[in-house]
Amino acid sequence: MRILQVCKKFPYPLKDGESIAINNLSRSLKDLGADLTLLAMNTKKHYYDLKREPSPFDQYDEIITVDIDNTIKLKDAFLNLFSQKSFHISRYVSREFERALIKLLKRTSFDVIQLETLYLAPYIPVIRKYSDAKISMRAHNVESEIWKRITKNTQSVPKKIYLRYLSGKLQKFETRMLRQYDILMPITHRDLGIFKQMGYTGKSVVVPIGLDSTEYKADFDSFRKNLSLSFIGSLDWMPNIEGLKWFLKHTWGKMQKEIPDLELHIAGRNTPDWLKNLKKKNIVVHGEVEDASAFINGHSIMVVPLLSGSGMRAKILEGMALGKVVLTTTVGLEGIEATHEQEILIGDNPSELIEAVKWCSNQNGRLEVMGRRASDFVQHNYDSLQIAKKVMKAYSTTTVEIV
Repeated sequence: MRILQVCKKFPYPLKDGESIAINNLSRSLKDLGADLTLLAMNTKKHYYDLKREPSPFDQYDEIITVDIDNTIKLKDAFLNLFSQKSFHISRYVSREFERALIKLLKRTSFDVIQLETLYLAPYIPVIRKYSDAKISMRAHNVESEIWKRITKNTQSVPKKIYLRYLSGKLQKFETRMLRQYDILMPITHRDLGIFKQMGYTGKSVVVPIGLDSTEYKADFDSFRKNLSLSFIGSLDWMPNIEGLKWFLKHTWGKMQKEIPDLELHIAGRNTPDWLKNLKKKNIVVHGEVEDASAFINGHSIMVVPLLSGSGMRAKILEGMALGKVVLTTTVGLEGIEATHEQEILIGDNPSELIEAVKWCSNQNGRLEVMGRRASDFVQHNYDSLQIAKKVMKAYSTTTVEIV
């Protein structure tokens, strides 16, 4: 089976959930015999020099990138107020990328064209014109839901009004495009339910983020040291920043009063200046770390204080696979069928988060038991090869629906 994977950014380095999800599925599809081609935007924000192409990134027969500058510009944001088009989506519409796509489709025949996220949906008319391939939408999130949640949590009234307007246009686009896919592959059953409420009636298969368990060596040494928290994630992704700011403002100070020796270690790419300059007791800001697994393994508790977002959090799965105790919110856990106080801990407000950490501090050696359960849970439920087998089966039985 010949598959074209189309991405809105080059999916490397593997330091964010989207890149991890794309890489792990593509490698497993390759292991199952698929022939893969990658066409990716190489954006200014996430630019990757292909001369540094990693040697393990060899699952593709061909890699094509197109340089795109989709930096947010105030002029474009203002003019979009007078347009019916979604501003979020319009940033990924590029003539250069369209030309590259047409050129590729003219010379190569594909069985499936897999679009990674809603932001590639504007290219469906071009795909229909130049290819007979099945169109698969891998929906990493319900994009409009993310922005609705961000809007709800925004305090500034003018900003809230503006974001509500943008998220409304995004939802209209997301709903309209549901009629264009031959198969929809949401990350979670919850997301699939939302898409069905929005009107989707076509073929679908839930494709969660999968991990190769051989790449995650559970390490329980951190449970024999003083309790410490870690936070790791892309620090240019709005839900991560939103959640971290909320945690620092409303939770950390009270938590430290309860456990004075507790440390919080923060890591992530594109660390903003305000965080680099943060001077608070027992908070260590590492910036981007070379080895995420080593960073996570250095601390007994991984905190993921998400207030918005959608889909699944790859970092939660990684933390669990590495045998850490993960403390997150109900929103953070969405799409992961783990149980509170069995494989994971949940806290939705400062009091619950503080009580969870206090509970951890009183567990002595018993925290390791939860870490081992978490690691076993991920191995049994999120194996990338088994997930890829579901995808291949779905593709082999999908027909093209010309809309």
